[in-house]
Amino acid sequence: QLVESGGGSVQPGGSMTLSCAASGFTLSSHCMGWFRQVAGKGREGVAVIDKDGGLNYVDSVKARFTISKDNANHILYLQMNSLKPEDTAMYYCAIRVTAGAWRCSPTTIERDGYWGQGTQVTVS
Repeated sequence: QLVESGGGSVQPGGSMTLSCAASGFTLSSHCMGWFRQVAGKGREGVAVIDKDGGLNYVDSVKARFTISKDNANHILYLQMNSLKPEDTAMYYCAIRVTAGAWRCSPTTIERDGYWGQGTQVTVS
C-alpha cells in the first residue's frame, strides 16, 4: 500500500514536502518515483530514485525538487522548493513492482507500477 500526504495550497515561491508511506515493500530493493497529473492531461514523471539511491528528474523541476527515501521507515519524500503555478497538479507516488537494479525510469514504473491515491498540490 502507498499512501501520500503533505499536499495542499502554497504561494508561488513557497516550499512543500510530500511523503509516501509504503507498506509491503522493501524500498532498498525497488525503483520508485513521483508523478503528477493535471486534469485532462497525461501523467508526467517528475522524479525517480533507484534502489541504490540514484536520482533522475524531469528538466522542469531540476534544482527545485529533491526526491529521497528512508528505507528503514519505508517512506518516500519529495521536497519541492521555489514552487510555480505550473507545478499545480495531483501528485502520485509509485513503486516498480519488480525488484532490481535494471533501468529505473518513469517508463519502467508506468509499465510495472503500483500507485498511491494521490495528493493535490496547488500553487497560487
